[in-house]
Amino acid sequence: MANVLRHLPELEGMELGYIQGLMKSMDEDQASLFAQVYRARRKDSQMILILTLLGFFGFAGLHRFILGQIGLGILYILTLGLCFIGTIVDLVNYKSLAYEYNIKVAHETMNLLNANYPGEVTNTSH
Repeated sequence: MANVLRHLPELEGMELGYIQGLMKSMDEDQASLFAQVYRARRKDSQMILILTLLGFFGFAGLHRFILGQIGLGILYILTLGLCFIGTIVDLVNYKSLAYEYNIKVAHETMNLLNANYPGEVTNTSH
């Protein structure tokens, strides 16, 4: 069983628990490989917060582009963050936006590792 905090010390809260569940059946080499790929692709909630705050200064929707939600990003740009209401809602929910994106990235990372190293990384149950 791999130690999540040794490989990904920046994780906290629900994300830490979720990734710990994914990594529980990995050995140290698999966990190290997963951590390298996941760390490169995940988004920090503080970065999402900062980009959301920029929405109040005329740059609405940047956080949606970073999260891969291109359509919503364009909509936020054209409507000034849905008249700032969408930006305010996203400001309140920035941690859950980052968490949902990171969970998706964790699954994509597991699938990528399973495709490239079949039989070695086995936990895809979440």
